[in-house]
Amino acid sequence: MSCTTQKMRASITCQIIPPKILPPPASNQSPPARRPQPPQAISISTTTIPIPGIWTPEREHTDDAAAAFSDYQFLFVSQRSEAGAAVMLRAVDGEVPADFPRGTYYLAGPGMFKDDHGSTVHPLDGHGYLRAFAFGGGAEESGRVGFMARYIRTEAQEEEHDPVSGSWRFTHRGPFSVLKGGRKVGNTKVMKNVANTSVMQWGSRLLCLWEGGDPYEIEPRSLDTIGKFEVSGSLESPDGPVATAYAGSGSGIWDAAAGAVKPILYGVFKMPPKRMLSHYKVDPKRNRLLTVSCNAEDMLLPRCNFTFHEYDRDFKMVHKQEYTIPDHLMIHDWAFTDTHYIIFGNRIKVDPLGSLSAVSGLSPMISALTVDPSKHTSPVYLLPRFPGDPDRCQGAKRDWSVPIEVPSQLWLIHFGNAFETLDEENGTVEIKFQAAVCSYDWFNFQQLFGIKFSLFPYYPFFFGSLMIDDAIDSTGYNWQSGRLDPSVMNVEEEDSKLLPHLIQASIHLDADGNCTKCGIEPLSSWRKSSDFPAINPAFSGNRNRYVYAGTSSGSRQMLPHFPFDSVVKLDISGNSARRWSTSRRKFIGEPIFVPREASGRGREDDGYILVVEYAVSVQRCYLVILDAQRIGEVDAVVARFEVPKHLNFPMGFHGFWAGEDMGI
Repeated sequence: MSCTTQKMRASITCQIIPPKILPPPASNQSPPARRPQPPQAISISTTTIPIPGIWTPEREHTDDAAAAFSDYQFLFVSQRSEAGAAVMLRAVDGEVPADFPRGTYYLAGPGMFKDDHGSTVHPLDGHGYLRAFAFGGGAEESGRVGFMARYIRTEAQEEEHDPVSGSWRFTHRGPFSVLKGGRKVGNTKVMKNVANTSVMQWGSRLLCLWEGGDPYEIEPRSLDTIGKFEVSGSLESPDGPVATAYAGSGSGIWDAAAGAVKPILYGVFKMPPKRMLSHYKVDPKRNRLLTVSCNAEDMLLPRCNFTFHEYDRDFKMVHKQEYTIPDHLMIHDWAFTDTHYIIFGNRIKVDPLGSLSAVSGLSPMISALTVDPSKHTSPVYLLPRFPGDPDRCQGAKRDWSVPIEVPSQLWLIHFGNAFETLDEENGTVEIKFQAAVCSYDWFNFQQLFGIKFSLFPYYPFFFGSLMIDDAIDSTGYNWQSGRLDPSVMNVEEEDSKLLPHLIQASIHLDADGNCTKCGIEPLSSWRKSSDFPAINPAFSGNRNRYVYAGTSSGSRQMLPHFPFDSVVKLDISGNSARRWSTSRRKFIGEPIFVPREASGRGREDDGYILVVEYAVSVQRCYLVILDAQRIGEVDAVVARFEVPKHLNFPMGFHGFWAGEDMGI
């Protein structure tokens, strides 16, 4: 850049000189002819960039490149303040309706991205910051909303944060980050359990989850961290003993390979042997919590080990099932039906050069992996929940180790729901699932949330004196600049079909469990980029009519696809969509459905949608209550509550509604 930090502080804008950087060395391998050209990102290069923290009224409604860049940065600004005691929120629109149930909306997400020593981490590596919105904690609080927010006191958080001075020094680089300060080469502090991805309440326990380790238990009322919680236990159920099933040949070879890498992963890099996925499921029919764990070595080997657990309301394990699948997959979310677990396989492979760079500390650990687009189809594994009982589980009659290949190459991000329908007359089963998916041509580990990890800082001998920090700063986010590039998440209109969108898959099984038909189609007429599908939780695992999701209106020129600015309600049976949108320069997170009735089994859309609105232009957060039945109408907003500016928080990931009947 042509101005120093001191100059930037003295003025509202600064000039950016386009960098003159030599291209990286050409690869000797040409891409397969069948692969299309990568999607082209919408450029947001601009000659003026507003300094974060500077806002003027005349820019509040601006839709230009500078505003787009600035707004995106504000979505991931660190929040150092906590609210250990409830702060009553001010209603700026409407009020809590009389029939809104009592309970607490918990929202998990990162809160700290930049330390006091020059290091910035990827949003996925940001320390967990739990937000809680409490509705009607007592008769005197009826109609009011109390807000609390606390950091999860994980082992990494306690090491990296000094509670006396309030300062932060990152020592764990995390799977997606490289530290600017501290030791990079040989830094084996990788698995930074930040408990920032999702939150759930089951029985009397409140847990914050992360993708790579044990969840942390939180005291529900104070949000104090109790400590790690091992989600395991002895089997106490008529479901029978634990069953382990293996598939494929050559297991001895991969057992030997696993034995070779385990000491490195477990010993050197301190990875836990089992990593519990951050996405869990609740089976309302059996009143059970369902979780799944994978082995740490699965990330490096062409096989996956899945351990499914089911718990009753007292957190006693009542069912356990283990499967080993001969495929190299990355799983973030999964689904279940009455008789099946559903794994949609996102195919990956090891990147040898990336692995060397990652292990040496020169690039994030995720650089060791890349997507594997070698096949045109996507594997779906239908794993029987009760394989020892063919009469109880249709899937027990088929070879579950052979995936059903969906005739599309898709990367699944999040499931919305799954269910099955049994034709008792002829014994056939139809399984359907709804999900948010994207194309392999768009998904890239290195560019999640707008990251561009350049090779330039790591190989200056290729580029000599041209290797300067200011040039790198203007090319996107990297560990030195700490900036996110929103153009990575937004592509040209002709490539928008590659972005996250909502689909429904249908799989037909005959009486012997063999697949006779498999198809995939758009979930509805809605075609805009969408993710975070949600339903009325009482219908989880059952046929549902409505799906709610975060989506984009497409009205913003520079950020047409992401971040989302709308909630869409899809009527699957009617193939229709209705939408509520925020105003200009405001974005939203994940929508959550809250039933009016405690059971939730009244009319499916009889309830409310909770969603956080991020007004980045004025640096405010609002909790918005929408009437689920009136989405698409002018009076959809029931109430909007403002979070005090000093507690304004960055974008969250996943939330959970804990009704008063759930023990809190």
